[in-house]
Amino acid sequence: MKKVSAFSVFKMKKEKEDSTSTEAPEPLRKVTSTPVIPKEEKKNKKNILKGGSFRGSLRGTKKIRPTILTDGFGNSPYVAGDAGTVKLTAVKPSPDHHKEMQSLKTSMEKMVNGTEKNNSVHEKGKSAKEKKNPKLISPKSKKSSDSSVSSINLPPKPVRAVDEESSTAPAKKRRKIEKSPSVQSLSNRSLTSERETSKTSKNSTLYMYDSSKEAEKVFECLIHPVKMEKFFKELWEKKPLLVKRHMSQYNSGWFSTAELQKILQEENVKFGINLDITSYVNGKRETHNPPGRAYAPVVWDFYQNGCSVRLLNPQTYSKNVWKLLSRLQEFFGCCIGANVYLTPAGSQGFAPHYDDIEAFILQLEGKKHWKLYGPRNVQETLPRFSSGNFDQGEIGEPILDVVLEAGDLLYFPRGTIHQAKTMEDAHSLHITVSCYQKNTWGDFLQQLVPKALHIAVEEDIEFREGMPLDYLNYMGLAFMDIENPRRKDFLQKVTSLVEKMMTKYAPVDAACDQMGKQFVHDSLPPVLSDFEKANSIHGTGEHWEDSKKQVVGTVEIEPDTHIKIIRKGILRLVTEDENVRIYHSLDNTRIYHGIDPQFIEITAEAAPAVEYLILAYPDYVPVDSLPLATIEDRIEIASTLYDYGLIVTEEPLEPIADDDDASNNKGKDNS
Repeated sequence: MKKVSAFSVFKMKKEKEDSTSTEAPEPLRKVTSTPVIPKEEKKNKKNILKGGSFRGSLRGTKKIRPTILTDGFGNSPYVAGDAGTVKLTAVKPSPDHHKEMQSLKTSMEKMVNGTEKNNSVHEKGKSAKEKKNPKLISPKSKKSSDSSVSSINLPPKPVRAVDEESSTAPAKKRRKIEKSPSVQSLSNRSLTSERETSKTSKNSTLYMYDSSKEAEKVFECLIHPVKMEKFFKELWEKKPLLVKRHMSQYNSGWFSTAELQKILQEENVKFGINLDITSYVNGKRETHNPPGRAYAPVVWDFYQNGCSVRLLNPQTYSKNVWKLLSRLQEFFGCCIGANVYLTPAGSQGFAPHYDDIEAFILQLEGKKHWKLYGPRNVQETLPRFSSGNFDQGEIGEPILDVVLEAGDLLYFPRGTIHQAKTMEDAHSLHITVSCYQKNTWGDFLQQLVPKALHIAVEEDIEFREGMPLDYLNYMGLAFMDIENPRRKDFLQKVTSLVEKMMTKYAPVDAACDQMGKQFVHDSLPPVLSDFEKANSIHGTGEHWEDSKKQVVGTVEIEPDTHIKIIRKGILRLVTEDENVRIYHSLDNTRIYHGIDPQFIEITAEAAPAVEYLILAYPDYVPVDSLPLATIEDRIEIASTLYDYGLIVTEEPLEPIADDDDASNNKGKDNS
């Protein structure tokens, strides 16, 4: 049987509904993405972008040039033991411990700071020494050969020469083969400016970048040497993990006290919004935020007087933190947050409490004495909300008592009561990376059950039948302990209806899409590499060239242009209220929910092409292979996605060398 796209079914259903309605009204839409031209009367061509696009309507028309404008990111040293107990085991470092850690740190720096070169064409020439530890080698950039597609069959992957330059294509539309941007060391990068090399070479292999694999490697480095499988099987949401690395520089580069000073000097940081001043003295927790901006001298005065400083949204100001969180959010599939804590020597900023997040503590500078306590009861295990402050007498004995030093990692599940105090001889700076807030089965069912009930009531007469006449005479709290056959029948009926609702009417995929839509809105925007910018609208296309006093650099998508989604986790294809929308995070700000959800509304006919690109990732596919009826439709949807910055081309698009340029320039010379 031929497989069809779910959106093809959606389209057919919609067409059927439209055919039965004599005058179906145009659905109201709230479009919070880039405004589009209102829908006009259709002539010969159907717009892929619902509502139409002025830029799209001009695509393919002759460009008038020159356009003159006016001036103007082994084993666990600490493994939780049997249920209810914790076992701390010391792992003796191997002779090559520091060398191994340094190599791993370098690998992590490369992954987070910039894209890596594709070395797949050189694999055969690698020495045995280079192949010894494949984990420290950058991921191969070969195209995946095991892509699984459930509803659309992907085309065969074209075989392309490394130094291919088609002699049959028009000269004005030939594209150059570019090599991957070089990697910049994390330890050498500047906090004020950051540049990556993106030189090109015809002899280099095209770079295949899989953002989900890169995100996985960042997390592997974060918890090293604990294996990821062991972590999620034995520790995740169950028990704390302590990693003592004995390498003070392992976490360096993410953030520093010097960077905090720079942020306070240059950014408009507000007390109570972006930064808190706290203390915990003699069992009393206090916040000392004055109104207004957090000027550096005021913050340091509080610090000198024993107060802790908490930066609430470091990703807004620190590009390194932004990089780390934007990678990890793709790995976890949920919002990733962070706080930075700076505490002077011999002080404590917070009372014992538990949080509603999974916490990863990265010690950056100095050292800090931590105490962890198990949940007090089942209700406080994996809680959905954070606790208030506890007195010391309410929390019992610690399950872990340890001093974190620079380079160390501490993980603990939500619901773990904790408190931390600096030593008398050193300050402490650490960053807490948090995830899985309100990302539970319960949160998912809150999305699913109301929708399932709505569908069941609408489509099944059994859910619309009346309640028993006398059910109030045997149901309710007053009748709970009374044996009554009618109670038994009533409860069986409820169970039957719920089972029927969930098995027959629950829109599981639609609820997952709503969770995905929320994740996209919660997300940080991606930190794009120079390679991604050079191969997308983020760094190429029309621009003003002042020396010519005109717009130059026009590029166009062609049938043989190879494209893919720019990052795997940046968009979600959703059907809502008879409409198909692409929600995306590209325009999100670095402030949580700093902008409304951003989406593009497309026609149901164009949706299979977007689904096709989602399923094909990380492979590039030619525009001509998109499952749409005509080549014009394929180019239109590809161009629309390109114009919104959602796709990247395999090779940079070559600006069109229009004949008008030569004649215009010739005319200028003669004048």
